[in-house]
Order: sequence, then C-alpha cells, then structure tokens
Amino acid sequence: MNAGEVLIQIYETLRGAYGHRGWWPGETPFEIMVGAVLTQRTNWRNVAKAIDALRSAGVMEPAALSRVDLVRLQSLVRPAGYYRQKAARLKRLVDWLIERTGGDLERMQDAATEDLREELITLKGIGPETADSILLYALGRPVFVVDAYTKRVTVRHGLIHETCTYFELKELFESNLPRDVELHKDYHAQLVEVGKRQCRTKPRCATCPLHPVLGDPIEAEGF
Repeated sequence: MNAGEVLIQIYETLRGAYGHRGWWPGETPFEIMVGAVLTQRTNWRNVAKAIDALRSAGVMEPAALSRVDLVRLQSLVRPAGYYRQKAARLKRLVDWLIERTGGDLERMQDAATEDLREELITLKGIGPETADSILLYALGRPVFVVDAYTKRVTVRHGLIHETCTYFELKELFESNLPRDVELHKDYHAQLVEVGKRQCRTKPRCATCPLHPVLGDPIEAEGF
C-alpha cells in the first residue's frame, strides 16, 4: 500500500474503534481560537474552567475581550496555567483580529489560508500547532494539525523518520489525504485518542486497535 492508503486505513481503524470524536469543543469560532491558545501546555479540563470564567464575565467575543484589563484577563484565565503568558497571547490575538476584520471572523472567508497562517505565526506565542488548530477548527481550512501523539504513532510505525520537522509531518498527511475539513478534524482527534489510551510514552500495543493493522512498533519507547 502507498502512504495515502496506509493513512486512510489507520483512520478507518481508529474511527471503527473509537467512533466519531466531535473535537474541538467550542460554542463559536472565536471561542475555539481562545481555546487553542489556552490549551498550550495544559489539559482541556483546566482550559474549560478558564473558558467558563471568560463566558461568565461576558467577554467571550473579540470586542469585549479587547477591552478587558490585562490583570483582569490574567485572573480569568488563571485555571489554564501560565496565565500571564496566555493572557498576553490572547490580547495579541484579539488585537490582530480587530485590526484585520473589526472582530468579524466572517470577513476572513476570502483570505488565503497560507496568508492567514503566516500572520498568525508572526504573533508572539502562536506557534505552528496553535496556528493550524485555529485554521482548521475555528476557520474551517483544510490543514492538518500534528502534535506529539501524531509523531508517536507515525514514527513508531515507520511512516516518517523521528527527526522529522513539524512541517514534514504535516505534509505527510496533507499530501496523502483528501482536502476534507471534517476528515482532518476527526483524524487529528482519533490520533489524540489513541495517543492518550494506548500510544503512550510506554505504549500499550497489545490493546491498541492499530496493532493488527500496523504490527509491532519500530520504536516502542522514547517518545
């Protein structure tokens, strides 16, 4: 099988094992953008607490968030950890949104995906993974989000070399999968799920749904 066929087989196997994952949680595209920043270096349970605080304060929309004092914003996002850095990143993100669109995300529809990505990455604290999460889940662009779980699965089974860059791993998926936003969303979520359940630092290969498909991993530990 070629790389595309293998990747589709992985997805179909995980989908069969776990069902549709329905990720990323968020009531609006802007809330998803906020969540993409807050989830850096923490778990979603903590992010959810910060998002609830922002909702309760009535600032979960660009114009309102832009008016929040930085110290107040730090207090609201504190449950997500690294609250000073994340509050500053949110301020930079919302300032960019307002400058570019007046806070109306619909006005981004005609913008080229690569242009948006380059602009996002220029914002301090917004790296490739966060930018791609925003593009895929909030703005509906057919990009693939890769993370540590993606790398574990693909490297352990010889689909890519362990020294690969973020962009090489991203290209593996984007060049071999249909440009389908919903497929990209659910595929990323499936890889997160298998990473949390079985493809851990110390893997649980015997119970992994991918084991009958991909066989024993090349590298069982070290990721």
